[in-house]
Amino acid sequence: MATDTLKSRAGASGASGALRRLLLDNGALTALIVLVVVLSALSGDFLTTDNLLNIGVQAAVTAVLAFGVTFVIVSAGIDLSVGSVAALSATVLAWSATQHGVPVALAVVLAVATGVVAGLVNGFLIAYGKLPPFIATLALLSVGRGLALVISQGSPIAFPDPVSHLGDTLGGWLPVPVLVMVVMGLIAALVLGRTYIGRSMYAIGGNEEAARLSGLRVRRQKLAIYALSGVFAAVAGIVLASRLSSAQPQAADGYELDAIAAVVIGGASLAGGTGKASGTLIGALILAVLRNGLNLLSVSAFWQQVVIGVVIALAVLLDTVRRKAGATPVASGAGGPKGRQAATYALAAVVTVAVVGATSFLHSGSPSATAPKLGLSLSTLNNPFFVQIRAGAQAEADKRGVDLTVTDAQNDASQQADQLQNFTSSRLGAIIVNPVDSDAASNSVKAADKAGLPVVAVDRGVNRAAVDALVASDNVAGGELAAKAIARKLGGKGRIVILQGQAGTSAARERAAGFARGLKAYPGIQVLAQQPADFQRAKGLDVMSNLLQAHPDVQGVIAANDEMALGAIKALGAKAGRSVQVVGFDGTPDGLTAVKDGTLYASVAQQPTQLGRIAVDNALKAVQGKKVESTVKVPVKVVTKDNVAGFSG
Repeated sequence: MATDTLKSRAGASGASGALRRLLLDNGALTALIVLVVVLSALSGDFLTTDNLLNIGVQAAVTAVLAFGVTFVIVSAGIDLSVGSVAALSATVLAWSATQHGVPVALAVVLAVATGVVAGLVNGFLIAYGKLPPFIATLALLSVGRGLALVISQGSPIAFPDPVSHLGDTLGGWLPVPVLVMVVMGLIAALVLGRTYIGRSMYAIGGNEEAARLSGLRVRRQKLAIYALSGVFAAVAGIVLASRLSSAQPQAADGYELDAIAAVVIGGASLAGGTGKASGTLIGALILAVLRNGLNLLSVSAFWQQVVIGVVIALAVLLDTVRRKAGATPVASGAGGPKGRQAATYALAAVVTVAVVGATSFLHSGSPSATAPKLGLSLSTLNNPFFVQIRAGAQAEADKRGVDLTVTDAQNDASQQADQLQNFTSSRLGAIIVNPVDSDAASNSVKAADKAGLPVVAVDRGVNRAAVDALVASDNVAGGELAAKAIARKLGGKGRIVILQGQAGTSAARERAAGFARGLKAYPGIQVLAQQPADFQRAKGLDVMSNLLQAHPDVQGVIAANDEMALGAIKALGAKAGRSVQVVGFDGTPDGLTAVKDGTLYASVAQQPTQLGRIAVDNALKAVQGKKVESTVKVPVKVVTKDNVAGFSG
């Protein structure tokens, strides 16, 4: 009996010790477990089957990209081009299959080949051209993105139906992106652990000169390593585009940083020589869990970036301390194995307390659980127009006692798809969406509709999906008004330039179409140049400064929003409002101030606070089962110095 008891205790001790060693040897896994426990405690919507599958889908693209980046980082390199290569590969697939009749299977091969070619270019520049990996891949980042825009002409291209099914589910429950992630992860693990090229990666990353002296053909191996990274980027691009049902030329912008972060969080060293596929998968899951949980907890879109950055830093710090503790030879005492374990657990406890405290603090201001809950996904909060939509929506929500969760998609259609997916899996009454792109939002809106959630679109519509209401101004009509305003101001004759919005966005396309329609009636107006400035004031300043060098005789400027118009005014200096007339779009406070000052001739005002207010009102009507108008038009108005005093916005 005593012997059995001792064996039982030894077995329990052994199991406990094995678990402890597993957590100690995998700092990222410990951090992931801590996050899951914390978020499960804070949100009843987190630990559900649907939401966990959502997290898997949202981690899939980053994970597949990161598997490819793992090869590069293990070999002491870096690849900043994977996001652009993903977008380019998906664009090639859609362009060849839908616009040139290439069979879908061959189009997929072309997309993967695009990734291989991009990787080989990187490898050649690094191995044979002796360029630093940072510089070579940074150059291809720009080239790849530019080619995607050239091929697509800045517009999304519908994805072939057979490939779009990659965004569906198997058996009605297993998302295909998750399956692709698992398969690509197994391939990455096999390459790293069981192949000659995998061993070469570790050898090159550990000591490249020693690898060369031992007979390893380092330059050829680097070609293969970067080509593999390109293949994984191409697969990630196809999966991403299948989720959005379209190839977006601006897709995966900034994803290279998430991929690198996932690899480093997973335990790889940027100095090379260490890293594994399982760690990379955990790193990608940590990022997805963070974003998903913060959405469910209604944490401010602005604070989300802070929390994500802090938790990433703490996760890597935990792993770094654990590695250093394990590498320090100490005979006994507090610095021995037990002391090191205690220090590691203490740090893990600090991380837990920090995460729980910060998240609870940020979540503490939420209304009561009995209040109606709405979700608002905005295309960006880095633009005063959308900040005003948010302000109008929040004011109406506060007035009506509504719990409003606001998210910022940062002009990334795939990030918005994740946010809408999170809204759908949580206990919301309705969703309000301001699409980054009208086509890309369709699948997410269909999923919400299938779940029985009313959806209200604001400012931009959703194509190929039904919404309960569209609250918007007419971008095309507004663009036409802007063009006519400047043409009349110039007396029907003159030389102008046009500052376009971010290529690939529906707002940029629609306003540009309105400009073209309005100028048709004025053949005396000569358009000297049309250049994108991405809806940003700083880029408006830079682009206008450049255009003035080529066209110093310009007499007018049409900008697709007030921010770019204000940048153009800065570039024009004393010419603004005198020899050069500028027309903006949106009617933002800064824009209207410039109209009062006379530097901005006019702004096509959309009344964004009204858009937000009316969107919340219609969402509440839909939740309550009341009749909702399918289209609610908020009038646009050309505001000049003559009528700006009476314009409320």
